[in-house]
Amino acid sequence: MAYQVLARKWRPHKFSEMVGQDHVLRALTNALENNRLHHAYLFTGTRGVGKTTIARILAKSLNCQQGVTAHPCGECAICREVDEGRFVDLIEVDAASRTKVEDTRDLLNNVQYAPAKGRYKVYLIDEVHMLSTHSFNALLKTLEEPPSHVKFLLATTDPQKLPPTILSRCLQFNLKRLSIEQISQHLNKLAVAESIQYENQALRLLAKAADGSLRDALSLLDQAIAYGAGQLTEQDVSSMLGTLDQHLILDLVKKLAENNAASILGQIAVLAEQNPDFTTVLSDVLSLLQQIAIAQAVPTAVNKEHPETPAILELAKQLSPEDVQLFYQIGIVGRRDLPLAPDARSGFEMIMLRMLVFIPRQLQQSTPKSSISPIKPNINPIPEKPPATNNEHVTPVIDTSDTANETWETIVNSLNIKGLIKQLALNCELKKHEANNWHLSLSPHHKLLLTEDRKKQIEKSLEKQYGQAQNLYIRVANSEAETPAIRQQHIKETRQQYVVKAVDKDSFILHLKATCDAKINKVTVI
Repeated sequence: MAYQVLARKWRPHKFSEMVGQDHVLRALTNALENNRLHHAYLFTGTRGVGKTTIARILAKSLNCQQGVTAHPCGECAICREVDEGRFVDLIEVDAASRTKVEDTRDLLNNVQYAPAKGRYKVYLIDEVHMLSTHSFNALLKTLEEPPSHVKFLLATTDPQKLPPTILSRCLQFNLKRLSIEQISQHLNKLAVAESIQYENQALRLLAKAADGSLRDALSLLDQAIAYGAGQLTEQDVSSMLGTLDQHLILDLVKKLAENNAASILGQIAVLAEQNPDFTTVLSDVLSLLQQIAIAQAVPTAVNKEHPETPAILELAKQLSPEDVQLFYQIGIVGRRDLPLAPDARSGFEMIMLRMLVFIPRQLQQSTPKSSISPIKPNINPIPEKPPATNNEHVTPVIDTSDTANETWETIVNSLNIKGLIKQLALNCELKKHEANNWHLSLSPHHKLLLTEDRKKQIEKSLEKQYGQAQNLYIRVANSEAETPAIRQQHIKETRQQYVVKAVDKDSFILHLKATCDAKINKVTVI
């Protein structure tokens, strides 16, 4: 017996066997069960999402010998003939090969005749958008008022090309692209049914490569089974698809989080050994940054079963949300400009270095939030005295370095405070920290923020953070170093300057200025 490809072997024969498209199946099921049947249906959506399959199941539901039903028996002569593609009253037409008006007229000449075996004569016109204008005009009147025994089922991947007169005469159902999870789960079931040994990540790579199309996924599964001699491993599937090992992308973003330009260039050199498409590599980096952003905003939304999840969660702690958004924006703009680079690799290197350069300088030396330990009261304690010398009469030196205040900023951001209380803390300069005593300085310009109640709220938060009572001493005096609030303002200004420059150089903006005399009033970073 000849081998039957998986896409045909496992084509659904009932609505219950469909993957996804619940919104369409619900409407059709209710229409069939309540006998509210329209004379023309239009199914739209990208390739391989089930348009033709749903139309064939609907034709079977209309003609099943058990009666009109949303659950055709699949055993009667008509159901079997529909499944085998030989039911005489189901007329399937490929509009791409029958675009002439004469073809359409020949087709419609038989509409008036009653069905030969079934209850309804069903016309299934695939890729209907390929019909010519004259063909649409010939179809229009019949489509509006067909005989009671005729149903039209139209399918297209490009509904925008259909005349409004045709669209207005059909019930339209837009089929959605299938998610990676939906496709991966279905491939899992088929691999088990086919007794194929597989790795979950291999199926996920196939699902991702299918780009929302279940038919494409099944074709790729056929190819992968042949490539791996009956076994599906991540390495074989990755090699077959020509995709990169995602661990290389993770390592690249880790180097970015470490602010190490040399390591980044070294990792790109490792990637270059795989002869990748650097546009695809950049897309993978952007996809990873998007997953990191989701992990930071909604940790519960991260797929816990994904093998890369632990690394993504760790990166979500190492990188600030602002930096992730900045990297993503630079990457999006860079992907647009990548074809303009002398070569793909050098263009990609510049994009990654641009991400590194545009990290605000004050943040490049700061301690990551993930390094804060709630059980240690002294985080980078500031020495009260210099090292011992021959004269112990030296005046004690108070450390007012930027590092100390970056540490204070990290601590403030880790506390559960907000509003004016947090503003008070951020506008303070850390002068000295010994044991459980914190000595801060507040600029006279912000002295109105200082109240006893707010000071106590900060002390309580510090106590909760470190597990023991903390004493906070705040005096009003001119600052000798940047406070966290000033540093954050500098960061905001740096990003504002970057966005302004990016907008000024944007090709579309330049086009508007040149052709429409457009002017930019103000650029604001939110």
